[in-house]
Amino acid sequence: MKIMNDDTLLFIGDSITDAGRDRTDPDDLGQGFPLLVSAYLQTNMPEQRLTFLNRGIGGDKLSDVKNRWEEDCLDLDPDIVTLLIGINDTWRNQDNDHLATDEELEEFESDYRFLLKSLHQRTDARVILMEPFVLPYPKDRMNWRRDLDPRIQIVRKMAKEYQTELIPLDGLLNAQGIKNGFSYYTGEDGVHPTVAGHGYIAKAWLDAVIDKKVL
Repeated sequence: MKIMNDDTLLFIGDSITDAGRDRTDPDDLGQGFPLLVSAYLQTNMPEQRLTFLNRGIGGDKLSDVKNRWEEDCLDLDPDIVTLLIGINDTWRNQDNDHLATDEELEEFESDYRFLLKSLHQRTDARVILMEPFVLPYPKDRMNWRRDLDPRIQIVRKMAKEYQTELIPLDGLLNAQGIKNGFSYYTGEDGVHPTVAGHGYIAKAWLDAVIDKKVL
């Protein structure tokens, strides 16, 4: 994927993207992987005069992103859109002690397709999809896989259907966790990244998007 002069790069999703950003400041990038990606690209591509926007909101499910898609994505006319969403759809189901039904998965796919179709119809944005992920601790997170895995498959299907970039975060982070310890990347809950976790997500983004491997 080419990054062009004066591109606007938008990151949108849930708390993993939000990463503590000041929502009263439209230019604040938070303290997570969007900030790290921005720092790397602005350091290494100063001549390109890139703009970075973060529209992650903690707690959002896919339907919440859909409801604000017009204002927080389409109206901004971004050139590159990075979308990471889906773990809260699974998390809320665990709170209610049930797995995604066929109807819920159909709605998840329909909502995801709505986002990508509207981007395709109304912008020329290049799109990067990131898999939602969970690491296997605490132990009950193992039960989440039966709900999350079908959603990951839907994200992969959408990436193929709309020919977007796909970053397989679930597999990448779990593989790193096996080598270095799961809590090294997602602290106490298997979901919210540590500094190292955000660093690894930023590295995965950069490795997928720019021509050379980072670090």
